[in-house]
Order: sequence, then C-alpha cells, then structure tokens
Amino acid sequence: MRTQGLARATTKEIARTAGCSEALLYKHFRAKEDLFLAVLQERLPRDLPHLLATLAGEAGRNTVAGNLERVAHAAITFYDESFPIAASIFSELRLLDGYRTAMRERNAGPQTVNLGLAAYLRAEQALGRVRPDADPEAVAALLLGACLQHAFLSHFTEVEAVGSAAGRLARNLAAGL
Repeated sequence: MRTQGLARATTKEIARTAGCSEALLYKHFRAKEDLFLAVLQERLPRDLPHLLATLAGEAGRNTVAGNLERVAHAAITFYDESFPIAASIFSELRLLDGYRTAMRERNAGPQTVNLGLAAYLRAEQALGRVRPDADPEAVAALLLGACLQHAFLSHFTEVEAVGSAAGRLARNLAAGL
C-alpha cells in the first residue's frame, strides 16, 4: 500500500508481502478498506491521535504556542507517512465509499483530528489563554491544513524540516490567538 497506494495494491500482493495467504487476510479483514484502517492505526505514527485525545485535558500547561507546535509536528509526520497510502483512495469510488462507511461505523475519520484540536483550543479559551473571539474550529483547520500542505509538498519538492516548519506554523498562528 505504501509503494503502490491503496487502490493499486491487491489483496493478493498484500498477502504475499505479509507472508500469508489471501484467505488468511480475509479471515481477519472483511475488505481491503478494513486492512487499510488497521495499517493506519498500527503502522503510522501514533503521536497525533494520542496527543489530540489527551491535549484538552492538558489545557493550561505549557504555552499555547508550544502545544500547537507539538500538534503541528505530530500532524506533519502523520500526514507525510499516510499520504502515499491514502492518496490513491480517491481514484476509486468503491474504495472511497468503503472507507467512508468504515469510518462512520467506527465513529472515526480525518475530522476527528480537527475536533480534538478544537476541543483543546476551547479549553484554553475557558482559561483565558486564547482570545474569546477566536474560532477554535477555524484555527484547528488552519493549522492542520497547513500541516497537510507541508506533508503534501514534501513529496514533490524540498521543504523546510518538520521541526522548524511546525514551530513556525504554531508560533505564527498562536500570535493571533
């Protein structure tokens, strides 16, 4: 999936690479989309989901800019690793529909990243560390969108190192909060 993308990788090839039979794959995964989700959960950096699941509870600790930098670093890393696998899902409507269905069944999906970051920002607003007129959902979309773009561009051209890009994005965004 990483070398050919989800749409082009067959379950036969995946099984051969994993050293098992195709039947064994289907014993554990009902469809290729389920296998894709398992790969995302197991093989990609876990920092982002874990960080966002706990960050709202850490409101008031460290600086807002520092916390946003942690999120940006984890997001860029996650998006960079997942982009080659996930991008091809858009080339096949069947795969995309299957992915959407699987996400709904699990109450999961890419929107959860934005929701987690927005929850953290609302917690910081309640503490007075983020302006009351700031829109947490918009701020989350701006930061995560910039992280996604950085990861996307890294597959086409040389870009700023992850650490310095994360810091720059977070500092500039936090300055307006």
